[in-house]
Amino acid sequence: MIFYTIILKKSQAYWVSLCLENGLVGQGNTQEQAINKIQEAIASFVEVSQSENNIYSAPISIQELHEFLTLEDSEEKTDIYELRKVYA
Repeated sequence: MIFYTIILKKSQAYWVSLCLENGLVGQGNTQEQAINKIQEAIASFVEVSQSENNIYSAPISIQELHEFLTLEDSEEKTDIYELRKVYA
C-alpha cells in the first residue's frame, strides 16, 4: 500500500488539500470534500502514470510548501488556483 502526505489549509470560504509527494491539489467546501478531491486526483494520476511513460512527478519543494502555508488570501474569491511551477 502506498501512502501520501496531505496538507489541508483553509483558504477563504473553502479548504485546499495538497499532496507533498506529487504536488496535486484538491479543494472543497469542507475538509472532507477537499480530502475526497485529492484522493480522486491521486487515483487518476496513478492510473495515468501506470499507462503513460512520460508523466512528470516530483515532490514539492520547501519553497512551494512555504508559499502554500503562508500565502494570504488577499485576492478576490475564485474557483481557480495554481500551485506548481513546471519547467520543461
